[in-house]
Amino acid sequence: MVINTKKSMTGGLTRLRAELARSSLAEVRFYEAKNSRSCHQLARQAVDEGAELLFVWGGDGTVQQCVDAVATREVVLAILPAGTANLLAMNLGIPTTIAEAVSVGLHGKDRTLDVGKLNGERFAVMAGVGLDAEMMHLADQNLKDRFGRLAYLWTGTRASRKTSRRMRIKVDGRLWFDGRASCVLLGQMGKLGPGVMAFPDAKPDDLLLDVGVVTAKNAAQWLRVAGRLAVGQPNRSPLTKMCQGRKVDISLARRIRYELDGGPRKKKKHLRAKIEPGCLTVRVPALDTN
Repeated sequence: MVINTKKSMTGGLTRLRAELARSSLAEVRFYEAKNSRSCHQLARQAVDEGAELLFVWGGDGTVQQCVDAVATREVVLAILPAGTANLLAMNLGIPTTIAEAVSVGLHGKDRTLDVGKLNGERFAVMAGVGLDAEMMHLADQNLKDRFGRLAYLWTGTRASRKTSRRMRIKVDGRLWFDGRASCVLLGQMGKLGPGVMAFPDAKPDDLLLDVGVVTAKNAAQWLRVAGRLAVGQPNRSPLTKMCQGRKVDISLARRIRYELDGGPRKKKKHLRAKIEPGCLTVRVPALDTN
């Protein structure tokens, strides 16, 4: 069990230990950390010490750190979604109660997934450049703890006031976009949130990254894009452009912030992304239809 102690699910760790006590696991080891970044090393340590099934208790940042650490390793990942958005759990249909999530981890089926890799770091759901990353950066932990998902709405309104940036994007070696845009999304999975579909054609095992550019320049135009997202038709907006590929190269006129599965990173002028096929095994519900 890799546990981010700053995160919680209803019932907390006491309930988790009670659920585990009912299981038939031969041995359970707990690796606890006070932040998501520390979970990276703990996940590697757990695998090095013989873990065959690795439960991850935390939010998107914690899960991303563990995915980056153990992808390509001989271990099955089970998710206990204790964060704000829980994007990977949501896309895979993993429940958000302790008892149900533990049951999936112990008795679900194994699914092999691709992962994306941006500037040398893996992500399981989505990476973003521009407004998306600024929104995550502005939504600090205190704001998320107080307001949950509403924190992203607040920071999104603030971030949408920022101007667009000039950028050039190559997909699989060919120039695909050259102009001004406010956001680039790289998707390994489709959903950004409940009822919000960023990439309708995305599949977690199709060997492809989904690429989307948004050219909205202000809050009003972003509301138009949001309307298309809400009905699962972002590709029908005149303010978006979408494609798929295995390698993506993004060159920016000036440095800009980016994010991986909701975790903001320092500003860069050049970003390279690629797909890593079939390198992650996740325990999902036995009746998974995603």
